[in-house]
Amino acid sequence: MQPVLDYLQTHRGRFVDELCEYLRLPSVSAQSKHAKDVRATADWVVNHCRAIGLKAKKHATDFHPIVTATTPKRPGRRPHFLVYGHYDVQPPEPLHEWNSPPFEPTIRNGAVYARGATDNKGQHFAHLKAVEAFLKTGTELPCDLTFVIEGEEEVGSESLMKFLRQKKRELECDTVVVSDTGMPSKKHPALTYALRGVAAMEVTVRGPKADLHSGIYGGSVQNPAMALSQMLATLRDKKGRIAVPGFYDKVQKLSAHERKQFKRLPYSETAYKKLLGVNGLFGEAGFTAIEQRSARPTLEINGLTSGYQGEGSKTIVPAWARVKITCRIVPNQQPGEILLLLKKQLKKLCPPGVRLEIEEGHGAEPYLVSPTGPQARAALGVLREAFGHEPVILREGGSIPIITEFKKVLGADSLLLGLALPDDNLHSPNEKFDLTCFHNGAAMSARLWPALAAASS
Repeated sequence: MQPVLDYLQTHRGRFVDELCEYLRLPSVSAQSKHAKDVRATADWVVNHCRAIGLKAKKHATDFHPIVTATTPKRPGRRPHFLVYGHYDVQPPEPLHEWNSPPFEPTIRNGAVYARGATDNKGQHFAHLKAVEAFLKTGTELPCDLTFVIEGEEEVGSESLMKFLRQKKRELECDTVVVSDTGMPSKKHPALTYALRGVAAMEVTVRGPKADLHSGIYGGSVQNPAMALSQMLATLRDKKGRIAVPGFYDKVQKLSAHERKQFKRLPYSETAYKKLLGVNGLFGEAGFTAIEQRSARPTLEINGLTSGYQGEGSKTIVPAWARVKITCRIVPNQQPGEILLLLKKQLKKLCPPGVRLEIEEGHGAEPYLVSPTGPQARAALGVLREAFGHEPVILREGGSIPIITEFKKVLGADSLLLGLALPDDNLHSPNEKFDLTCFHNGAAMSARLWPALAAASS
Protein backbone atom coordinates (compact mmCIF):
# COMPACT_ATOMS: atom_id res chain seq x y z
CA MET A 1 0.00 0.00 0.00
CA GLN A 2 2.84 2.40 0.77
CA PRO A 3 4.09 2.50 -2.85
CA VAL A 4 0.61 3.63 -3.89
CA LEU A 5 0.54 6.46 -1.34
CA ASP A 6 4.11 7.46 -2.25
CA TYR A 7 3.13 7.62 -5.93
CA LEU A 8 0.18 9.89 -5.13
CA GLN A 9 2.48 12.19 -3.15
CA THR A 10 5.22 12.28 -5.80
CA HIS A 11 2.93 13.09 -8.72
CA ARG A 12 0.75 15.76 -7.14
CA GLY A 13 1.94 18.53 -9.44
CA ARG A 14 1.24 16.50 -12.59
CA PHE A 15 -2.20 15.51 -11.30
CA VAL A 16 -3.13 19.18 -10.95
CA ASP A 17 -1.84 19.94 -14.45
CA GLU A 18 -3.94 17.10 -15.87
CA LEU A 19 -6.99 18.24 -13.95
CA CYS A 20 -6.57 21.72 -15.42
CA GLU A 21 -6.38 20.21 -18.91
CA TYR A 22 -9.65 18.40 -18.19
CA LEU A 23 -11.26 21.59 -16.89
CA ARG A 24 -10.41 23.56 -20.03
CA LEU A 25 -12.92 21.49 -21.98
CA PRO A 26 -16.29 23.35 -21.99
CA SER A 27 -18.52 20.29 -21.65
CA VAL A 28 -21.81 22.14 -21.05
CA SER A 29 -24.45 19.48 -21.65
CA ALA A 30 -27.42 21.85 -21.60
CA GLN A 31 -26.24 24.06 -24.47
CA SER A 32 -26.37 22.74 -28.03
CA LYS A 33 -23.49 25.00 -29.06
CA HIS A 34 -21.24 22.86 -26.84
CA ALA A 35 -22.33 19.48 -28.24
CA LYS A 36 -18.96 19.00 -29.99
CA ASP A 37 -17.15 20.01 -26.81
CA VAL A 38 -19.09 17.42 -24.82
CA ARG A 39 -18.13 14.68 -27.28
CA ALA A 40 -14.51 15.88 -27.24
CA THR A 41 -14.51 15.68 -23.45
CA ALA A 42 -15.77 12.09 -23.57
CA ASP A 43 -12.89 11.30 -25.93
CA TRP A 44 -10.45 12.98 -23.54
CA VAL A 45 -11.71 10.84 -20.65
CA VAL A 46 -11.41 7.65 -22.72
CA ASN A 47 -7.84 8.49 -23.77
CA HIS A 48 -6.81 9.42 -20.25
CA CYS A 49 -8.24 6.24 -18.78
CA ARG A 50 -6.37 4.17 -21.36
CA ALA A 51 -3.15 6.05 -20.62
CA ILE A 52 -3.29 5.12 -16.93
CA GLY A 53 -3.91 1.42 -17.70
CA LEU A 54 -7.70 1.08 -17.77
CA LYS A 55 -9.72 -0.56 -20.53
CA ALA A 56 -11.95 2.31 -21.65
CA LYS A 57 -14.82 2.67 -24.10
CA LYS A 58 -17.11 5.46 -25.29
CA HIS A 59 -20.76 4.43 -25.65
CA ALA A 60 -22.97 6.41 -28.04
CA THR A 61 -26.44 7.36 -26.80
CA ASP A 62 -29.34 9.38 -28.16
CA PHE A 63 -27.75 12.45 -26.57
CA HIS A 64 -24.30 12.62 -24.93
CA PRO A 65 -21.80 9.72 -24.70
CA ILE A 66 -21.19 7.56 -21.65
CA VAL A 67 -17.65 6.44 -20.80
CA THR A 68 -16.86 3.17 -19.04
CA ALA A 69 -13.39 2.17 -17.86
CA THR A 70 -12.43 -1.06 -16.13
CA THR A 71 -9.40 -2.39 -14.32
CA PRO A 72 -7.64 -5.41 -15.89
CA LYS A 73 -9.66 -8.57 -15.30
CA ARG A 74 -8.12 -11.46 -13.39
CA PRO A 75 -9.45 -14.98 -12.82
CA GLY A 76 -11.55 -15.80 -9.79
CA ARG A 77 -14.40 -14.11 -7.97
CA ARG A 78 -13.41 -10.76 -6.52
CA PRO A 79 -15.50 -7.92 -5.17
CA HIS A 80 -16.65 -5.58 -7.93
CA PHE A 81 -17.20 -1.88 -7.23
CA LEU A 82 -18.58 0.78 -9.54
CA VAL A 83 -17.31 4.38 -9.41
CA TYR A 84 -19.74 6.97 -10.77
CA GLY A 85 -19.01 10.49 -11.98
CA HIS A 86 -20.03 12.96 -14.67
CA TYR A 87 -17.92 14.96 -17.08
CA ASP A 88 -20.65 17.42 -18.09
CA VAL A 89 -20.87 20.77 -16.35
CA GLN A 90 -23.35 23.54 -15.69
CA PRO A 91 -23.53 26.60 -18.00
CA PRO A 92 -21.01 29.21 -16.79
CA GLU A 93 -23.29 32.23 -17.11
CA PRO A 94 -23.34 34.98 -15.85
CA LEU A 95 -19.82 35.35 -17.20
CA HIS A 96 -19.24 38.86 -15.84
CA GLU A 97 -19.37 37.54 -12.29
CA TRP A 98 -16.34 35.28 -12.73
CA ASN A 99 -13.02 36.60 -11.42
CA SER A 100 -11.22 34.49 -14.03
CA PRO A 101 -12.58 32.87 -17.20
CA PRO A 102 -14.61 29.73 -16.35
CA PHE A 103 -12.74 27.47 -18.77
CA GLU A 104 -9.27 28.84 -18.07
CA PRO A 105 -8.39 27.06 -14.80
CA THR A 106 -6.66 29.36 -12.34
CA ILE A 107 -4.93 28.40 -9.08
CA ARG A 108 -5.61 30.83 -6.22
CA ASN A 109 -5.23 30.33 -2.48
CA GLY A 110 -4.75 26.59 -2.75
CA ALA A 111 -7.76 25.96 -4.98
CA VAL A 112 -8.38 25.58 -8.71
CA TYR A 113 -11.09 27.87 -10.07
CA ALA A 114 -13.03 26.70 -13.13
CA ARG A 115 -16.46 25.49 -14.14
CA GLY A 116 -16.69 21.80 -13.25
CA ALA A 117 -13.77 21.94 -10.80
CA THR A 118 -15.82 20.39 -8.01
CA ASP A 119 -18.98 19.43 -9.90
CA ASN A 120 -17.84 16.90 -10.87
CA LYS A 121 -14.57 16.64 -12.78
CA GLY A 122 -12.23 17.15 -9.85
CA GLN A 123 -14.04 14.74 -7.55
CA HIS A 124 -14.11 11.70 -9.84
CA PHE A 125 -10.63 12.56 -11.18
CA ALA A 126 -9.30 11.95 -7.66
CA HIS A 127 -10.57 8.36 -7.91
CA LEU A 128 -8.92 7.91 -11.30
CA LYS A 129 -5.58 9.07 -9.87
CA ALA A 130 -5.86 6.55 -7.03
CA VAL A 131 -6.36 3.70 -9.48
CA GLU A 132 -3.49 5.00 -11.61
CA ALA A 133 -1.25 4.72 -8.54
CA PHE A 134 -2.11 1.03 -8.13
CA LEU A 135 -1.61 0.23 -11.82
CA LYS A 136 1.61 2.18 -12.33
CA THR A 137 3.28 0.79 -9.21
CA GLY A 138 2.24 -2.79 -9.96
CA THR A 139 0.31 -2.97 -6.68
CA GLU A 140 -2.49 -5.51 -6.90
CA LEU A 141 -5.99 -4.22 -6.40
CA PRO A 142 -8.07 -6.49 -4.14
CA CYS A 143 -11.16 -5.90 -6.27
CA ASP A 144 -12.40 -5.16 -9.77
CA LEU A 145 -13.42 -1.59 -10.57
CA THR A 146 -15.64 -0.12 -13.25
CA PHE A 147 -15.86 3.62 -13.77
CA VAL A 148 -19.08 4.96 -15.28
CA ILE A 149 -18.65 8.62 -16.24
CA GLU A 150 -21.63 10.19 -17.99
CA GLY A 151 -22.28 13.41 -19.87
CA GLU A 152 -25.88 14.17 -18.90
CA GLU A 153 -26.01 14.49 -15.11
CA GLU A 154 -26.74 18.21 -15.32
CA VAL A 155 -29.69 17.57 -17.67
CA GLY A 156 -31.31 14.54 -16.05
CA SER A 157 -29.17 11.42 -16.78
CA GLU A 158 -31.81 10.00 -19.13
CA SER A 159 -29.31 8.09 -21.27
CA LEU A 160 -27.58 6.59 -18.24
CA MET A 161 -30.89 5.29 -16.87
CA LYS A 162 -31.41 3.36 -20.11
CA PHE A 163 -27.76 2.30 -20.16
CA LEU A 164 -27.99 0.73 -16.70
CA ARG A 165 -30.77 -1.56 -17.87
CA GLN A 166 -29.00 -2.42 -21.11
CA LYS A 167 -25.71 -3.24 -19.37
CA LYS A 168 -27.11 -4.61 -16.13
CA ARG A 169 -25.11 -7.85 -16.18
CA GLU A 170 -21.82 -6.08 -16.89
CA LEU A 171 -22.40 -3.42 -14.24
CA GLU A 172 -23.65 -5.63 -11.40
CA CYS A 173 -21.54 -4.75 -8.40
CA ASP A 174 -21.23 -4.97 -4.64
CA THR A 175 -21.29 -1.21 -4.03
CA VAL A 176 -21.34 2.08 -5.96
CA VAL A 177 -18.89 4.78 -4.86
CA VAL A 178 -19.86 8.37 -5.64
CA SER A 179 -18.02 11.58 -4.89
CA ASP A 180 -20.54 14.22 -5.93
CA THR A 181 -21.56 15.57 -2.54
CA GLY A 182 -19.75 17.59 0.11
CA MET A 183 -18.20 17.88 3.54
CA PRO A 184 -18.78 20.62 6.14
CA SER A 185 -15.07 21.52 6.32
CA LYS A 186 -11.62 20.05 5.77
CA LYS A 187 -11.70 19.02 9.43
CA HIS A 188 -15.02 17.22 8.93
CA PRO A 189 -14.73 14.60 6.17
CA ALA A 190 -18.15 13.14 5.57
CA LEU A 191 -20.16 10.13 4.55
CA THR A 192 -23.56 11.10 3.16
CA TYR A 193 -26.02 8.32 3.88
CA ALA A 194 -29.32 9.91 2.82
CA LEU A 195 -30.66 12.17 0.08
CA ARG A 196 -34.01 13.86 -0.18
CA GLY A 197 -36.16 13.11 -3.19
CA VAL A 198 -38.24 15.60 -5.14
CA ALA A 199 -41.77 15.93 -6.50
CA ALA A 200 -42.63 18.82 -8.82
CA MET A 201 -45.80 20.32 -10.23
CA GLU A 202 -47.03 23.44 -12.02
CA VAL A 203 -50.42 24.86 -11.03
CA THR A 204 -52.46 27.32 -13.11
CA VAL A 205 -55.60 29.09 -11.95
CA ARG A 206 -57.68 30.50 -14.82
CA GLY A 207 -60.43 33.08 -14.55
CA PRO A 208 -61.85 35.34 -17.28
CA LYS A 209 -61.10 34.63 -20.95
CA ALA A 210 -58.82 37.68 -21.08
CA ASP A 211 -57.36 40.32 -18.77
CA LEU A 212 -60.14 42.65 -17.58
CA HIS A 213 -60.23 46.35 -16.73
CA SER A 214 -60.03 46.31 -12.94
CA GLY A 215 -62.13 49.47 -12.62
CA ILE A 216 -64.98 48.30 -14.80
CA TYR A 217 -65.05 44.62 -13.82
CA GLY A 218 -63.06 44.37 -10.56
CA GLY A 219 -65.12 43.28 -7.60
CA SER A 220 -67.57 41.24 -9.66
CA VAL A 221 -65.28 38.37 -10.67
CA GLN A 222 -62.78 36.16 -8.86
CA ASN A 223 -59.20 37.39 -9.33
CA PRO A 224 -57.02 34.37 -10.24
CA ALA A 225 -53.91 35.90 -8.68
CA MET A 226 -55.72 36.55 -5.42
CA ALA A 227 -57.33 33.12 -5.45
CA LEU A 228 -54.02 31.35 -6.04
CA SER A 229 -52.26 33.42 -3.36
CA GLN A 230 -54.93 32.55 -0.82
CA MET A 231 -54.70 28.86 -1.72
CA LEU A 232 -50.93 28.82 -1.37
CA ALA A 233 -51.02 30.67 1.93
CA THR A 234 -52.93 27.80 3.53
CA LEU A 235 -50.37 25.14 2.55
CA ARG A 236 -48.03 25.99 5.44
CA ASP A 237 -48.93 26.74 9.05
CA LYS A 238 -47.30 29.20 11.43
CA LYS A 239 -45.05 26.47 12.85
CA GLY A 240 -43.55 25.71 9.45
CA ARG A 241 -45.40 22.43 8.90
CA ILE A 242 -46.96 21.58 5.55
CA ALA A 243 -50.75 21.74 5.92
CA VAL A 244 -51.63 19.00 3.47
CA PRO A 245 -53.53 16.06 5.01
CA GLY A 246 -51.40 12.90 4.95
CA PHE A 247 -48.19 14.73 4.00
CA TYR A 248 -46.22 13.42 7.01
CA ASP A 249 -47.87 10.01 7.37
CA LYS A 250 -44.93 8.00 5.99
CA VAL A 251 -42.05 10.18 7.16
CA GLN A 252 -39.41 8.08 8.89
CA LYS A 253 -38.41 9.66 12.19
CA LEU A 254 -34.83 10.61 12.88
CA SER A 255 -33.16 8.29 15.35
CA ALA A 256 -31.53 9.51 18.54
CA HIS A 257 -28.17 8.40 17.07
CA GLU A 258 -28.70 10.52 13.96
CA ARG A 259 -29.69 13.63 15.91
CA LYS A 260 -26.67 13.16 18.16
CA GLN A 261 -24.39 12.90 15.12
CA PHE A 262 -25.89 16.05 13.58
CA LYS A 263 -24.89 17.99 16.71
CA ARG A 264 -21.25 17.24 15.84
CA LEU A 265 -21.54 19.20 12.61
CA PRO A 266 -20.03 22.69 12.59
CA TYR A 267 -22.82 25.25 12.62
CA SER A 268 -23.19 28.92 13.49
CA GLU A 269 -26.58 30.58 13.07
CA THR A 270 -24.91 33.96 12.60
CA ALA A 271 -22.59 32.63 9.89
CA TYR A 272 -25.46 30.76 8.23
CA LYS A 273 -27.62 33.88 8.06
CA LYS A 274 -24.69 35.86 6.66
CA LEU A 275 -24.05 33.19 4.02
CA LEU A 276 -27.69 33.31 2.92
CA GLY A 277 -28.07 37.09 3.20
CA VAL A 278 -31.11 36.93 5.51
CA ASN A 279 -31.84 38.58 8.85
CA GLY A 280 -33.69 35.61 10.31
CA LEU A 281 -34.35 31.91 9.84
CA PHE A 282 -37.66 30.04 9.57
CA GLY A 283 -38.41 26.35 9.46
CA GLU A 284 -40.41 23.49 10.94
CA ALA A 285 -40.64 23.87 14.71
CA GLY A 286 -38.84 21.27 16.80
CA PHE A 287 -35.94 20.74 14.40
CA THR A 288 -32.56 22.40 13.96
CA ALA A 289 -31.65 24.24 10.76
CA ILE A 290 -29.40 21.32 9.77
CA GLU A 291 -32.29 18.87 10.21
CA GLN A 292 -34.78 21.17 8.47
CA ARG A 293 -32.68 21.49 5.32
CA SER A 294 -31.52 17.89 5.04
CA ALA A 295 -33.84 15.48 6.83
CA ARG A 296 -37.34 16.97 6.82
CA PRO A 297 -39.80 17.24 3.93
CA THR A 298 -40.64 20.63 2.45
CA LEU A 299 -42.99 22.40 0.06
CA GLU A 300 -41.44 25.35 -1.78
CA ILE A 301 -42.76 27.89 -4.27
CA ASN A 302 -40.10 28.03 -7.00
CA GLY A 303 -41.80 30.57 -9.24
CA LEU A 304 -44.97 32.65 -9.11
CA THR A 305 -46.40 34.80 -11.90
CA SER A 306 -49.59 36.55 -12.98
CA GLY A 307 -50.76 39.72 -14.65
CA TYR A 308 -48.71 42.70 -15.78
CA GLN A 309 -44.97 42.65 -14.97
CA GLY A 310 -43.73 45.64 -16.97
CA GLU A 311 -42.77 49.16 -15.95
CA GLY A 312 -45.45 51.33 -14.39
CA SER A 313 -49.06 50.42 -13.66
CA LYS A 314 -51.64 48.49 -15.64
CA THR A 315 -54.99 48.19 -13.86
CA ILE A 316 -56.26 44.73 -14.72
CA VAL A 317 -57.80 41.61 -13.28
CA PRO A 318 -55.42 39.01 -14.76
CA ALA A 319 -56.86 36.14 -16.75
CA TRP A 320 -54.64 33.58 -15.04
CA ALA A 321 -52.04 32.97 -12.31
CA ARG A 322 -49.39 30.25 -12.18
CA VAL A 323 -47.05 28.74 -9.62
CA LYS A 324 -44.20 26.21 -9.82
CA ILE A 325 -43.92 24.01 -6.74
CA THR A 326 -41.44 21.39 -5.61
CA CYS A 327 -41.63 19.20 -2.53
CA ARG A 328 -38.43 17.73 -1.14
CA ILE A 329 -39.31 14.34 0.29
CA VAL A 330 -37.57 12.06 2.78
CA PRO A 331 -37.25 8.29 3.22
CA ASN A 332 -40.53 6.34 2.97
CA GLN A 333 -42.26 9.14 1.05
CA GLN A 334 -42.95 8.60 -2.66
CA PRO A 335 -43.16 11.38 -5.29
CA GLY A 336 -46.40 10.13 -6.84
CA GLU A 337 -48.15 9.84 -3.49
CA ILE A 338 -47.10 13.33 -2.41
CA LEU A 339 -48.27 14.88 -5.69
CA LEU A 340 -51.62 13.08 -5.33
CA LEU A 341 -52.10 14.46 -1.80
CA LEU A 342 -51.17 17.96 -2.93
CA LYS A 343 -53.50 17.86 -5.94
CA LYS A 344 -56.36 16.69 -3.72
CA GLN A 345 -55.79 19.57 -1.31
CA LEU A 346 -55.50 22.20 -4.06
CA LYS A 347 -58.77 21.03 -5.63
CA LYS A 348 -60.42 21.32 -2.23
CA LEU A 349 -59.06 24.85 -1.76
CA CYS A 350 -59.88 26.16 -5.24
CA PRO A 351 -62.77 28.67 -4.94
CA PRO A 352 -65.72 29.04 -7.34
CA GLY A 353 -65.25 31.36 -10.30
CA VAL A 354 -61.83 30.01 -11.39
CA ARG A 355 -60.60 26.78 -12.99
CA LEU A 356 -57.67 24.75 -11.72
CA GLU A 357 -55.08 23.11 -14.00
CA ILE A 358 -52.33 20.91 -12.58
CA GLU A 359 -49.38 19.54 -14.52
CA GLU A 360 -47.11 17.05 -12.78
CA GLY A 361 -43.38 17.55 -13.22
CA HIS A 362 -40.27 15.52 -12.51
CA GLY A 363 -39.90 13.28 -9.50
CA ALA A 364 -37.15 11.37 -7.73
CA GLU A 365 -37.31 9.05 -4.76
CA PRO A 366 -35.35 9.74 -1.57
CA TYR A 367 -32.37 7.54 -0.75
CA LEU A 368 -31.22 6.05 2.54
CA VAL A 369 -28.50 3.56 3.45
CA SER A 370 -27.44 2.49 6.92
CA PRO A 371 -24.55 4.62 8.23
CA THR A 372 -23.55 1.79 10.57
CA GLY A 373 -23.21 -1.11 8.10
CA PRO A 374 -19.84 -2.79 7.40
CA GLN A 375 -19.15 -0.87 4.19
CA ALA A 376 -20.11 2.45 5.77
CA ARG A 377 -17.80 1.70 8.71
CA ALA A 378 -15.00 0.88 6.26
CA ALA A 379 -15.54 4.17 4.44
CA LEU A 380 -15.55 6.16 7.68
CA GLY A 381 -12.26 4.54 8.62
CA VAL A 382 -10.48 5.52 5.41
CA LEU A 383 -11.89 9.06 5.63
CA ARG A 384 -10.32 9.32 9.07
CA GLU A 385 -6.95 8.07 7.80
CA ALA A 386 -6.85 10.23 4.68
CA PHE A 387 -8.02 13.52 6.20
CA GLY A 388 -6.60 13.12 9.71
CA HIS A 389 -9.88 14.06 11.39
CA GLU A 390 -12.86 12.22 12.78
CA PRO A 391 -15.49 11.90 10.01
CA VAL A 392 -19.14 12.85 10.30
CA ILE A 393 -22.30 11.42 8.77
CA LEU A 394 -24.66 13.61 6.78
CA ARG A 395 -28.03 13.75 5.15
CA GLU A 396 -28.07 15.92 2.00
CA GLY A 397 -31.07 18.07 1.20
CA GLY A 398 -30.66 17.78 -2.56
CA SER A 399 -31.50 14.92 -4.88
CA ILE A 400 -29.35 12.68 -7.10
CA PRO A 401 -31.91 10.60 -9.04
CA ILE A 402 -29.35 8.20 -10.49
CA ILE A 403 -28.52 6.93 -6.98
CA THR A 404 -31.97 5.38 -6.61
CA GLU A 405 -31.61 3.90 -10.11
CA PHE A 406 -28.39 2.15 -9.05
CA LYS A 407 -30.34 0.57 -6.21
CA LYS A 408 -33.35 -0.41 -8.35
CA VAL A 409 -31.47 -1.73 -11.38
CA LEU A 410 -28.20 -3.05 -9.95
CA GLY A 411 -29.39 -3.80 -6.42
CA ALA A 412 -26.37 -1.93 -5.07
CA ASP A 413 -26.16 0.67 -2.34
CA SER A 414 -24.07 3.79 -2.84
CA LEU A 415 -21.37 5.24 -0.64
CA LEU A 416 -21.48 9.03 -1.04
CA LEU A 417 -18.03 10.32 -0.17
CA GLY A 418 -18.11 13.97 -1.15
CA LEU A 419 -15.04 16.17 -1.42
CA ALA A 420 -16.73 19.55 -1.96
CA LEU A 421 -16.58 22.36 0.59
CA PRO A 422 -19.55 24.63 1.37
CA ASP A 423 -17.96 27.60 -0.40
CA ASP A 424 -17.00 25.76 -3.61
CA ASN A 425 -19.77 27.60 -5.51
CA LEU A 426 -21.30 24.63 -7.29
CA HIS A 427 -23.53 25.85 -10.17
CA SER A 428 -22.41 29.42 -9.44
CA PRO A 429 -19.72 31.81 -10.74
CA ASN A 430 -16.21 31.23 -9.39
CA GLU A 431 -16.63 27.50 -8.83
CA LYS A 432 -13.53 26.04 -7.23
CA PHE A 433 -12.04 22.84 -5.86
CA ASP A 434 -9.71 22.89 -2.87
CA LEU A 435 -6.52 21.08 -3.82
CA THR A 436 -6.08 19.66 -0.33
CA CYS A 437 -9.46 17.98 -0.74
CA PHE A 438 -8.37 16.74 -4.18
CA HIS A 439 -5.15 15.14 -2.93
CA ASN A 440 -6.67 13.80 0.29
CA GLY A 441 -9.54 12.48 -1.81
CA ALA A 442 -7.11 10.51 -3.97
CA ALA A 443 -5.45 9.08 -0.84
CA MET A 444 -8.88 8.22 0.58
CA SER A 445 -9.79 6.41 -2.65
CA ALA A 446 -6.56 4.42 -2.59
CA ARG A 447 -7.23 3.25 0.95
CA LEU A 448 -10.89 2.59 0.19
CA TRP A 449 -10.55 -0.42 -2.10
CA PRO A 450 -8.73 -2.77 0.34
CA ALA A 451 -11.11 -1.69 3.12
CA LEU A 452 -14.24 -2.23 1.02
CA ALA A 453 -12.97 -5.54 -0.32
CA ALA A 454 -12.42 -6.77 3.25
CA ALA A 455 -15.87 -5.53 4.32
CA SER A 456 -17.51 -7.25 1.33
CA SER A 457 -15.91 -10.66 1.80
